Amino acid sequence: MQAKSIEDIFHGYLVDMKTGRPTKSQRTDFAARALAAREAAGLSQREVARRLGIAQPSYALWEIYNVALKPEQITKLAEILCVRVEDLLEEPKACPPRRGGPVGKARQLFDAVSRLPRRQQEKVFDILQPFIAQHGNGHKQAA
Repeated sequence: MQAKSIEDIFHGYLVDMKTGRPTKSQRTDFAARALAAREAAGLSQREVARRLGIAQPSYALWEIYNVALKPEQITKLAEILCVRVEDLLEEPKACPPRRGGPVGKARQLFDAVSRLPRRQQEKVFDILQPFIAQHGNGHKQAA
């Protein structure tokens, strides 16, 4: 029997463990977006810094403080992280809220039909399909 190494024993434990010292200061908005994009891309700070041609401690500052970056640095960072420049620079736009309120009678009826067993749904379809086809609302009868 072959002896297991420490790496074999602790592999599952170490894979998800964060390394480095946590920051004591509040991240800027850009820094938080850069961090999230880097983690989503599955890259380390060292790898991103290497691709940017800078030292890892320098890149680490980008993910914490307001740092004056050249436009070409931001473009290259976005390319490395596979995001758009706008994703790094702007807050994501919130979608307009969905309208609440009552749902139409037809929607309520079809929601109720969708909860019926398949055979009972087919009986409802057998009644509705000829009616819809007869009134020509642009819907064709399903085969």
